[in-house]
Amino acid sequence: MESYQISDLERLTGIKAHTIRIWEKRYSLIKPNRSETNRRYYNDEQVRKLLNVTTLLSYGYKISKIAGYSESELHQKLELESNASSGRYGDSGYVNDLISCMLSYDEVGFERVFSAAVLRMGLYDTMLNIIYPFMNKTGVLWSVNKAVPVQEHFASCIIRRKLIAATDGLVATVKRSEKVLLFLPSDEWHELGLLFANYILLSHGFKTVYLGQNLPMESLVEVIAAVKPDYSLTFFVTPRPREEVASMIEKYSIISGKMKLLVAGNEELLPEDKTGLKNVTYMKAVGDLLNEIA
Repeated sequence: MESYQISDLERLTGIKAHTIRIWEKRYSLIKPNRSETNRRYYNDEQVRKLLNVTTLLSYGYKISKIAGYSESELHQKLELESNASSGRYGDSGYVNDLISCMLSYDEVGFERVFSAAVLRMGLYDTMLNIIYPFMNKTGVLWSVNKAVPVQEHFASCIIRRKLIAATDGLVATVKRSEKVLLFLPSDEWHELGLLFANYILLSHGFKTVYLGQNLPMESLVEVIAAVKPDYSLTFFVTPRPREEVASMIEKYSIISGKMKLLVAGNEELLPEDKTGLKNVTYMKAVGDLLNEIA
């Protein structure tokens, strides 16, 4: 069983640590465990309960009412709300359900939630409004080894499969003349962000050249010369010295010439000064990608 600090609960549920402490004291909503140094820590079951509470709050339930529900009543309310109508079950409910499935390694449940979202809103909106926020919230998109690395790896494998299948299922219609080269730097293997960007670009009719993980810099030079892309896109996720990342981006900038280089990833790795290279743009969200290329 995993253990979580209150900061992990804040990240996974979106509920501020101060609020969680108030709920513990006022309503006995969850009872944290205590370490030998008297620090709070929580288990999987407590995290899942708080996720369920968050979902009911999004439906308009009051915390004072929710706190009085037994576990069975809590689940009955969730089931009732999720079945009430296809439009009632909000995006946050799907995201919380996916996190619960991740925490319990429930692949069947993960698939069920994903399919329900696709049925309600379609594949593209599911990827954009459910899967992307889920990846951001749990850390599987921009960062690694935060809070629950094994469970995040479990979720990453499922999402990777979904992204590849979703991309393969797109109808090949090119509506834009811009060509985008997508690659990951040397020793970078975490490609969820790159796969998702490729899906987004293809969905909007852009031409893409997908080179994937761990691309040597000399190979990038050859590809740029052969393909002549309008943009290139890369991600830095795996921990490495910030100075090393800055040096790599500068070299990529020189290689790119007049072509615009889009950079995204773990903010803790990216250079603090993001103004020095004119042909480099740093992104924080999918919307930035479309805005930069549109």
